[in-house]
Amino acid sequence: MSNTPQELSLIYHRRFARTMQYRNQVWRVITREFLQGWVPRDSTVLDLGCGYGEFINNVEAGKKIGMDLNPDVGRQLAADVQFIHQDCSNSWPVAESSLDVIFTSNFFEHLPTKEKLSHTLAHALKALKPGGRLIAIGPNIKYLHGEYWDFYDHHVYLTEASLGEAMEITGYQLELVKPRFLPFTMIKAPEYPMFFVRLYLMSPWFWKIRGRQFLLVARKPEGKSTLPR
Repeated sequence: MSNTPQELSLIYHRRFARTMQYRNQVWRVITREFLQGWVPRDSTVLDLGCGYGEFINNVEAGKKIGMDLNPDVGRQLAADVQFIHQDCSNSWPVAESSLDVIFTSNFFEHLPTKEKLSHTLAHALKALKPGGRLIAIGPNIKYLHGEYWDFYDHHVYLTEASLGEAMEITGYQLELVKPRFLPFTMIKAPEYPMFFVRLYLMSPWFWKIRGRQFLLVARKPEGKSTLPR
């Protein structure tokens, strides 16, 4: 069962309001010093399940779009970000083959079913330009066990292998698969100086110790469409 927009508003205000400034600082570093390498500065980018805009507000791009079901999100996005307020498993009001990059972090596990995830991946593939990328970060359940269920709105459990398989079935080509990338959560966790965040991103060996979220980068094949019929 999926959460209503009203429930999402309450959940995320309770969960993130106290740490919003710190979260934005962390994501500014992650976005500008790591993720920006996959995002051309003149590209059209959609942040899927954009939350309070920690990625989409900080990335440099020619056109920026955020999609989320939480009605509060629109007030958190920068003036240059277009907000689409909808269920991502329904058809997207985005032109076919119009996006260069779709980014999503800690979102797919919130979808109520794998069927909804499949629909979402298909809509994303349709919206991407040939050669466009889907970048996905999310909790890897193989390294989390019971902690995964500490969040009321977690539904679908995924690993880098299962999400990668879903992407390939949908028609994507996997470009990068990292089983361990970021730590699990910033909620009730120490607030480290940004120097430590930069050092972590520069130290892939440390990801293997602390990382409990996967990182996948997949491309839409160029040439003839591979969309499911």
